[in-house]
Amino acid sequence: MGGGGHGTRRARLVCAGGGAAATGPRPPSPSSPWSRALRTGEWLRRLHGTRGEWWALVAGSVVGLLGASVVPVVLGALGVPLVRRARRAGAARRARERRAAAVIALCGALAGEVRAGRQPGEALLGAAQDSGGLGDVQASVLAAARFGGDVPGALTDASRRPGAEGLLGLAACWRVAVDRGAGLAAGLDRLEGALRAERDQRADLRAQLAGARSTAVLLAGLPALGLLLGTALGADPLHIVLHTGAGLGCLLVGGLLEGVGLWWALRIVRGAEDG
Repeated sequence: MGGGGHGTRRARLVCAGGGAAATGPRPPSPSSPWSRALRTGEWLRRLHGTRGEWWALVAGSVVGLLGASVVPVVLGALGVPLVRRARRAGAARRARERRAAAVIALCGALAGEVRAGRQPGEALLGAAQDSGGLGDVQASVLAAARFGGDVPGALTDASRRPGAEGLLGLAACWRVAVDRGAGLAAGLDRLEGALRAERDQRADLRAQLAGARSTAVLLAGLPALGLLLGTALGADPLHIVLHTGAGLGCLLVGGLLEGVGLWWALRIVRGAEDG
């Protein structure tokens, strides 16, 4: 009746969010081994996900410690910008492929909207929002479609992005349909089919060239395998390569030939993919 009981005080603490009434598990202290492991795992995930090129420096440091030489550390530091460039090229290629797939989806969705009886401008608004094929230039293209602007010109400007070249065909279909009264849906169907065929052909070519690329990378890794085999046999190849004049000369010439050969092989593969 007086409100001074233990249950009342506990209810007040719970309603106020007091920490004393919490029944869940306590978070680990910052100095506990579990917290340190979590921080280490988070650091490794961040290093691998956002700055994976720094693994080249880490590998060079490990080899430098094993071989008691600063040369692998320097080589690992020099490999950081090369790995960063390769990562950026891969990210750009994936973004280009996603953009091309979004353009194909935009053509199909727009054809469906037009067949449903919508006007081209209204159909473009709905198809762009559903497919995301216009990307970061969607606002300008949709503004042109909504307020009677130059839609083919906006699509032509958007087609300059890597992977969005199909929008140039969409601009041509739009111009022909508006100026000459041709069927927009039929042109979009043919454009979608052509873009899909081109994408499938490129994917098939990339699958056929995957063996050549894998072979080049495997051959590039054979010297490292040789060093591992020599170490397993007790020959101490790291000492010979890193602490003798002949070994340093072989390392310099071999590394140069290795890099040039790998670059040339991958250049041939990329040229075949682009051609």
